[in-house]
Amino acid sequence: MRKIKILVVLILAGLIGLVGYAYLGNMDPNRTETRTQLQLGANDGTSEPASE
Repeated sequence: MRKIKILVVLILAGLIGLVGYAYLGNMDPNRTETRTQLQLGANDGTSEPASE
């Protein structure tokens, strides 16, 4: 019974810590612009190189 109480206390402490980190931590995404070339029709053998 004592081990179960310790396990419950540890789980609760972990959940409280996770909620605190979610609210107080820096969890903003880093946004960057990404451009990649897309080659259409690559599987049929009739595609030409992409031009800009």
